[in-house]
Amino acid sequence: MPHLTPVLLTAAMLTLLPLAAAAFFPAHVARWPTHGPSAMLWPALLALPYLLVSIPAGIFHISWLAVYALLPIAIAALLRRAARRDPGQRGTWMDYSVLLLLGLAVDLRWFEPAWPPHLAAFNKILLLDAGIYGFLAVRQLDGCGFSLRVHATDVLIGLRELAFYAPIAIPFGLALRFLHFHGHRPAAGSAIFAWCFTFVLIAIPEELFFRGWLQNLLERRLGRHGALAATAILFGLSHFNKRSLRFNWRYVLLAAIAGIFYGRSWRARRRVAASAITHASVDTLWSLFLR
Repeated sequence: MPHLTPVLLTAAMLTLLPLAAAAFFPAHVARWPTHGPSAMLWPALLALPYLLVSIPAGIFHISWLAVYALLPIAIAALLRRAARRDPGQRGTWMDYSVLLLLGLAVDLRWFEPAWPPHLAAFNKILLLDAGIYGFLAVRQLDGCGFSLRVHATDVLIGLRELAFYAPIAIPFGLALRFLHFHGHRPAAGSAIFAWCFTFVLIAIPEELFFRGWLQNLLERRLGRHGALAATAILFGLSHFNKRSLRFNWRYVLLAAIAGIFYGRSWRARRRVAASAITHASVDTLWSLFLR
């Protein structure tokens, strides 16, 4: 665990602020400043957490500062152009280019060398913040369903899809020797912490990206079933390098199947909270009992 200093805590709060604002006050996102010369400077503020972390750690480099200052501006500019060209929000090459860039940057860990190894999560959330500003404030993409004011129906739908997925995934994963039962029983407090950690730092970012943005856009071109299948396949492929130095086809296959149920959970009410509950529950059960 990193030593929690006031500077590090400030950096963490600044990093989580756009995510929390969009999640709990989604109606206000449309009123964020997105036009005029000064508005272009707002995305550059995402470079502040990098400064606060890198300077005390002695790893500051001007090139990484430029990345975290200029990349969010470029994303906002591209999605502003997409909004003008595509007011019907059917999706353009600009939308998918931004998603491809964000997805590859996270999966291939392009920017993680900018951070101390134990603080690489900053990179993932900052890139998500850049996407939030671009897609939700500038593009004002509708139908994302990104609100973490969790409803009872989110919980019911999320757990329903978990119940549908588990009887498929567990026998299949055991047969592939990807899953392994173990006798360790974690304390209740540890299990709750693991679920909350997974929900905030893994499930929410991935579900907003894959379901709220990608599946949402693909539905407008491919329809509900085509978008569900395409997003599940891409979600599976995004796990190709997880826990392996080679192409981890077992992980890809099980993640793609999981993506079907995460996608079903999201599209039931078009709520990221529902699919994040399914996602966090699957990952927590796997990490605690089946890894």
